[in-house]
Amino acid sequence: MKFILAADIGTTALKAVLYSREGTAAACCTREYSFDTPLPGRAELSARVYTETFAEAVRQLLDDSGADARDIEVIGFSTQGETMLLLDENDRPLRRAILWCDTRASEEAAEIVGSFGPKVIQERTGQVGADAIWPGAKLLWVRKNEPEIFEKTARIVQLEGWFSLLLTGRAAGEDSILGSSVYFDIQKRTYWKEMLEYLGITEQQLPDILLPGAIAGKVTQEAAARFGLAPGTAVSIGGIDLACGAVGVGNIRPGSFSDVTGSALCTMAMTDKVILDPAGEMPCYCSAVPGLYMIHAYASGGICLRWFRDVFRDALSSRMSENGADNEYDYMDLLAQECPPGAEGLLALPHLTGSGPPDLCPEMKGSLIGITTAHGQKHIIRALMEGVAMILCRILEATEGLGLRADRIVCLGGGAKSPVWCQIKADVTGREVVTTKDSENAGCLGAAMLAGTAAGIFPCLEEAVEMLVREENHYLPDPACGDVYRKMKSSYYELMKCLMPVFRNRGNS
Repeated sequence: MKFILAADIGTTALKAVLYSREGTAAACCTREYSFDTPLPGRAELSARVYTETFAEAVRQLLDDSGADARDIEVIGFSTQGETMLLLDENDRPLRRAILWCDTRASEEAAEIVGSFGPKVIQERTGQVGADAIWPGAKLLWVRKNEPEIFEKTARIVQLEGWFSLLLTGRAAGEDSILGSSVYFDIQKRTYWKEMLEYLGITEQQLPDILLPGAIAGKVTQEAAARFGLAPGTAVSIGGIDLACGAVGVGNIRPGSFSDVTGSALCTMAMTDKVILDPAGEMPCYCSAVPGLYMIHAYASGGICLRWFRDVFRDALSSRMSENGADNEYDYMDLLAQECPPGAEGLLALPHLTGSGPPDLCPEMKGSLIGITTAHGQKHIIRALMEGVAMILCRILEATEGLGLRADRIVCLGGGAKSPVWCQIKADVTGREVVTTKDSENAGCLGAAMLAGTAAGIFPCLEEAVEMLVREENHYLPDPACGDVYRKMKSSYYELMKCLMPVFRNRGNS
């Protein structure tokens, strides 16, 4: 048999799947890791962790499937966006990666917008506001605060560029992941020279720009020995994880809307043209489908439940088996199911990593409002799930305000495995929520379809989607929850208006 190896390199875990040409998973694995938070607002991780985790995943896939590395026809990647690595002249990391959710560069982002003007930034890049997650803002921070690192920087890559470099010797990038760099021109799909000059970098330091999914090169002899792969295996550049996930659930045409709930909540609404929000709230990106764009927003998602799991793990683990749960997340689902809609008055603003569009505020923090002695674990879990659904509803309303109708939501990521959470999303938004088979691995499937299309395994992406994507569960809104969630939305929106200025004034302290 011949296979496609797809890896989804996320914020807190790497997922990898070995797919047959027919889309059957011969083997899959998930390996978690934890990033470092040396100071409030900062998030870093050694490049070595990503590299070693990928090598371990390759070994596990081959061992579990019994496949030979020579049977892998192409490797595809789905990677987190905005996570930046600075390399020296020998392509060695000069410091730990600065993750996408790192908000240290708030002042630098504001400086960039102040220097060019918000309208010019939006027209050239599709980006809105002043966002600390931009790699351009992070570069400016490094230039100011770590000048010795900046001076030694010979190459600037994001994770897809890092793995492209490791496997093929070529540093490459593509539209979907470069779109939020703030130095990529979304209209021309080239680097924005004026911004490069402002940041003090050159085009030679940046990756070659490819179309999403394109073949970046072939596995070198050195990489083959390092990762247990076969030399000469084709490597697809892939795309940003949220866009690959959209492909993995069939969101490849204008008019479709999908929601990824992994560590982050990310939404994608496809469009065949660049749409610039006149309100300056919703950014526009290149999608992982060549030639298409997407209105995309993001916020804290499952990371709030992972935080709860990590803090209360001993208490959850001690009771999950007696309640028939296989893991802490399943038990948390059971607890949320026991709690009535509205969490008996407890309201969560789950912005553990800042607030994204349309309420962009990188300094935003998480809050629990209305907590009393009557509230317990089940209330907090339910409130966190409902809080993420409130963000989804806010994003949905802003997206539809741009003329992009969303009659239903295709949900993917780890959150799609939770029937409770999917039903909450349907009840809060008033939309049908749909999940697809193996939706928690949609990023891998999307990367596999992009890679398989580029390698000639599939005639085109549309046929790959038709062959491999299957809808599974449908959740319809419960009218009985309407009043509860309408009142909760009103409270959530009012609290955001009140608290955003408070956290902005406090900064990252």
